Amino acid sequence: METRANHVWVGVVSLVLLAALAAFIVWLARLGEGNQNEYDVFFKQSVSGLATGSQVSFAGVPVGQVSQIRLWEKDPEFVRVRLKVREEVPILVGTTATIQSSFTGVSTILLDGARRGRPPITCETTACTEGVPIIPPKAGGFGEILANAPLLLERLATLTERLTLLLSDENQGSIAGILANTDKMTADLASATPQIERTMAELQVTLREAGEALNQFETVTASTDRLLNQEGAQLADQLRATLTSASGAAQSLERTLEEARPATKQLTESTLPAAEATLRDLRATSKALRQVTEKIENQGVGSLVGGPALPDYEP
Repeated sequence: METRANHVWVGVVSLVLLAALAAFIVWLARLGEGNQNEYDVFFKQSVSGLATGSQVSFAGVPVGQVSQIRLWEKDPEFVRVRLKVREEVPILVGTTATIQSSFTGVSTILLDGARRGRPPITCETTACTEGVPIIPPKAGGFGEILANAPLLLERLATLTERLTLLLSDENQGSIAGILANTDKMTADLASATPQIERTMAELQVTLREAGEALNQFETVTASTDRLLNQEGAQLADQLRATLTSASGAAQSLERTLEEARPATKQLTESTLPAAEATLRDLRATSKALRQVTEKIENQGVGSLVGGPALPDYEP
């Protein structure tokens, strides 16, 4: 009986010592970890590969681990992941949490985005829905690809179907015709290349001649501008003097016409009628003289002295 009692006491003492040793080991582990802060991250995506104890890193440096993964009771679309991070790690406003997946299936949490001068993430600077501060999530590269894999496969199937329609027999014939026309056009272009080169050469000559003509025109324009600037004032003065002289001559002519107007009136009213009467008399005298001359020529001078001849008398 005593032997059995001794065995029981030995077993109890051994269990107590083992429990104390385990507690001491846990205490040492916690002492090595130091004080830790807890944060929640709400992911609206798959957290496949993430488990309790998964590593949490800040810019690639291990700073803690995942302590709990639960579906959020208030909204099952979200997965609540609780993190434990060492107290000295600067979890500042602007820090985001990303799930980093790997081909081995193991996922980790990556914290990044902290900026100097920002306040730390606490219940005063952010929401504390479950009693701890919340770190906003950010979609990761590989995780985002895995999450969008069904959509990518659907788009890939649509692209394949459209490529199949594009490469149908009818479209292949059309593409072959387009390629043949392209080859023909290329050959025509190659045969027309010498003519194009000649045309370009002629165009260059024409452009050069146009440039020379433009230079000459600029020279003439400069000469004209210089002539106008240097001699224009003198020519304007001469033209002004000529116009003044012409104005004076016009005024003199007007005065002369005013003075000649009475003589013109007298000439019209008296002199011209008298001259017309004199002309009529001269015409009559000339006519009489013409008749006398004709008479002398026909009948002699005696016709002017003697009377008319008597007729012969027959008894």
